[in-house]
Amino acid sequence: METLKQRRPGDRALGFFLLCHPGPVLIHTVAVTVFAVLGAWPHLVWTTLLLVIGAHFAMQCSIAVLNDYCDRRLDIESKRQKPIARGLVSAREALVFGWAWIILMFLLLLPLNWLALLISLLYLLLGQGYNLGLKSTPWSGIVFALAIPLIPVYAFVGVAHGSPALFCLIPVAALLGIALNLSNSLPDIAEDATNNARTLAVVLGEQRTLLACPLLVLSATILVGLFTLLNIAEAQPLIIWPTLLLVCVLIVVLAIWPRFWRSEHNDKHYFLLTVFTCLLLASGWLSSLFIM
Repeated sequence: METLKQRRPGDRALGFFLLCHPGPVLIHTVAVTVFAVLGAWPHLVWTTLLLVIGAHFAMQCSIAVLNDYCDRRLDIESKRQKPIARGLVSAREALVFGWAWIILMFLLLLPLNWLALLISLLYLLLGQGYNLGLKSTPWSGIVFALAIPLIPVYAFVGVAHGSPALFCLIPVAALLGIALNLSNSLPDIAEDATNNARTLAVVLGEQRTLLACPLLVLSATILVGLFTLLNIAEAQPLIIWPTLLLVCVLIVVLAIWPRFWRSEHNDKHYFLLTVFTCLLLASGWLSSLFIM
């Protein structure tokens, strides 16, 4: 590890920025923003919206920062571009920074209702459990399956919009959560196997992981279609059916991706496409349920 004495004036700021994993945190922030706006529409209370979004943003930053802190020794060996391994920030600074985000999260949650606080605490425990070792086991997929449904539920509860339809979202989001976990782990399968990390993607292997991702998203799409056809969750046809059609097109792209575009350099693009497909399905379905 580079010595901290070699840091230039802007290195620490860059290190703190990179510790927050800006790309993934941005995706989560966009998702919770979409869900919170849908839950509050058309009676938007901006202070409540900002508190809901800000608290979730702070929680995601804490999980990201403490993820790098927990992985600091492995990163020195295999991911030297990480901020702690590069010497941009010290391990102690990262630990304090991560806890500062947790404190900020709780401060932002205090004006909201107790259920939003409880859901956020559960998500935080799942995220930090993932950091502390679960991500190196097949249980990593279960963590995602449990955590992903909490994002829309938290957003709707945070803006004080409870609905029985949210319970239909749980199995759908669980399937999408496992798909996201597998696609996120895809670029690291070889490295994780070398380090004896038994992630769900490592257990399945590359080929079955690439097969499982579109199948999981397809299963979630079929479930949404069944909920709509059986009127278990009443959706606006002009929104939900075009959404499902577009999602099916993207599922086909995910399915044929390994044959036409797969390389070791664009697995992150596959993950981003999976994220976009999942977000489109979830936001389109919720829009059809709650926008009248």
